[in-house]
Amino acid sequence: MKTENRIFSQVYSYLEQGSRFVDKRHLTVLSWMVTALLSSQSLNQARWEPFVQSRAEQANSYQRRWNRFCQNGRVAVEKIYIPLILKAIETWKEKGERLYLAIDTTLLWNQYCFVYLAVVCGGRAVPLMWMGLEHGSASLAFEKYEPLLDRAKGYLQGFENVMLLADRGFANQQLIQWLRKNTWHWCLRLPCDTLIYGVRRRGFGYEVRELYPPKRQACFYRNVQVWQEARITAHLALASVPGVKDNWAILSHEPPTLDTFWQYGLRFPIEHLFLDSKSGVFDWEHSRVRSAAC
Repeated sequence: MKTENRIFSQVYSYLEQGSRFVDKRHLTVLSWMVTALLSSQSLNQARWEPFVQSRAEQANSYQRRWNRFCQNGRVAVEKIYIPLILKAIETWKEKGERLYLAIDTTLLWNQYCFVYLAVVCGGRAVPLMWMGLEHGSASLAFEKYEPLLDRAKGYLQGFENVMLLADRGFANQQLIQWLRKNTWHWCLRLPCDTLIYGVRRRGFGYEVRELYPPKRQACFYRNVQVWQEARITAHLALASVPGVKDNWAILSHEPPTLDTFWQYGLRFPIEHLFLDSKSGVFDWEHSRVRSAAC
């Protein structure tokens, strides 16, 4: 433990100089967390125990200690992290370049649903904001993740060219209405049973699966109406891709071209982000954390 004690002393001294803690015990816990992270080279809290000096004798005691700190309402992660990510992407705002955001969910232990809103850049998805909640499905109603979008909109006020990319689970009229209200661009994939109006015979609705073109072909429909109860007008791009299970149906407010598929494809790095989080460097699946707040 000599090495860990030296690291702890240095971290504690550094944090003590530049931070204000209501309770010195908070500083101690954070210092041990940083020490354990550096020593174990892992973000999985379950692997930190050998590197922490404590009177605790059971693994659950360590986990409760981390949970108490992570759930402390005075620890404002957004105030630390968001300015860093905004600094990294500020050149896009200055140049007026399009900022691509991808949103997706994943399920942990059939108990917690985790939502990422990520910036897509350089073939990677970098988390911008996130939220966790106790929910036994990866499908969420719009009102559950609407606060996440509202906060993101506040932080991105200076960005005039933002596009949201989302998979089929997010294709709903409430999200599109929110995107229109906040003047964000959007590119959403539709489920194959979505009703489309305004193609072929007027007045009749067709499921997306009835409109797919032959294999290796794409087709485009402008100014179609989506969902019988909403009749949202947008543009539809369809492609039958060989070698994949499901064909593509992309809904966007922009006139459809082959670039529509390219833009939607930019969201795929967020799936790799979830792999990194669940079984890669973050290793959520093998952690002992059982808390939506953490």
